Amino acid sequence: MNPAHRGSIAVLLLRLVTGLAFLFHGWGKIQNPMHWMDKAPNHPPGFLQALAAVAEFGGGLGLVIGLLTPLCCAGIVCTMAFAVFTHVSKGDPFVAKGGSSYELAAVYLTIALAIALIGPGRYSADQRLLGRRVTNDY
Repeated sequence: MNPAHRGSIAVLLLRLVTGLAFLFHGWGKIQNPMHWMDKAPNHPPGFLQALAAVAEFGGGLGLVIGLLTPLCCAGIVCTMAFAVFTHVSKGDPFVAKGGSSYELAAVYLTIALAIALIGPGRYSADQRLLGRRVTNDY
């Protein structure tokens, strides 16, 4: 198997697994997009909650399909950066046993940045619709 094919499969797997995770994370939020955080102290305004819900659910769907991948990654990066910032500002550790941490948000942030930098890959709707302009040989 040539390296470009392996890279294409790797990007596809990253997109699929991360996209599915965000579909599940965003499903409950998209059900009540402007009020899903209302019980949290100092919760953000409704429009920011809606942006996060759309970024997670819509971004997850886009990653699975490989459609509008840079936009999907941008939304996820912003949402996860805010999540990391919120945890760090509360003094949460990177990893915690049973407590609150920013590990998962940091991992998702890094994956979204990697996909944005690499491109959606050969096996994506973006590739089918836009051709060679969206990939780096993957």
